[in-house]
Amino acid sequence: MATIFLYEIAGTAMLTLLGGGVVANAILGKTKGNGGGWLMINFGWGLAVFAGVYVAYKTGAHLNPAVTLGLLSSGAAEYAPGIAVTAGSTIAYLLAEMIGAFLGAIVAWLAYKTHYDQETDPGTILGTFSTGPEIRSYGWNFVTEVIATFVLVLVIIMFGSTPSGLGPLAVALLVVSIGASLGGPTGYAINPARDLGPRLAHAILPIPHKGSGDWSYSWVPIAGPIVGGVLAGLASFAF
Repeated sequence: MATIFLYEIAGTAMLTLLGGGVVANAILGKTKGNGGGWLMINFGWGLAVFAGVYVAYKTGAHLNPAVTLGLLSSGAAEYAPGIAVTAGSTIAYLLAEMIGAFLGAIVAWLAYKTHYDQETDPGTILGTFSTGPEIRSYGWNFVTEVIATFVLVLVIIMFGSTPSGLGPLAVALLVVSIGASLGGPTGYAINPARDLGPRLAHAILPIPHKGSGDWSYSWVPIAGPIVGGVLAGLASFAF
C-alpha cells in the first residue's frame, strides 16, 4: 500500500503539474507561451503523461481512476507486477491518484502565481485547473468523455499485450492523438482525478477573481471517464 501511495501520488502530481502548467502557459496573460494554441496544449499534456508514467513505473503508472477501473473490469490479476487486484489495492490507487492530482495542481498554481494574481477572467482561471465544454450539453458532453476514455483505456490495455517497445512514449502519443482528435468538445478530461483534484484545488486556493468551480458540470468529467474506462476493460475480452 505504501508503494502504491508513494508512486501513484508522485506520478499523478507530475501529470497535473505539467499538464496544468501547459494550459496556464497557453491561456494566462503575460506568459511566454500565451496564445500557444490547442496543439501546444495537446503535446504538453502528452509529455506530462510521459513524465508521470516514468515517475510511477513501479506501480504500473495508472495515474487515472479510469485506467485502474478499466484494468479491474478487464479481469486482470495484477495492477502491476507484484501488486494483486484486491479491494484494498483498488482503493489505494484511487485515493493516491486523487491526492496526486490535487497536489500537482497546487504546485502548478505556485509556478504561475503572479500571472494568476493579474488574471481577471474567472473562466480562464478555471480553465487552467479543470475541463469545460465548448457547447454545454451534459448528455453529449458525457458521451464525448465516454468515447475518448474508452479509446484511452482500451489502447493502453492493448499496449500491455503487444510488443510495441515504445514504453511510456506510446501512451504519451496516444494522449496527444486523443486531444487533437476528440478533445474539442469537452477539453478531454479522460481522467476523473485529473479534473476533480485540480477543481478542488481551485476551490481552496486564494486566487483573485477566480469565480465558481462550475460544479454543475463536474460530474461529466468524473462519470464519463469511469464509464468509458469500464467499458474498455470489458471490451478487451474480445481481443
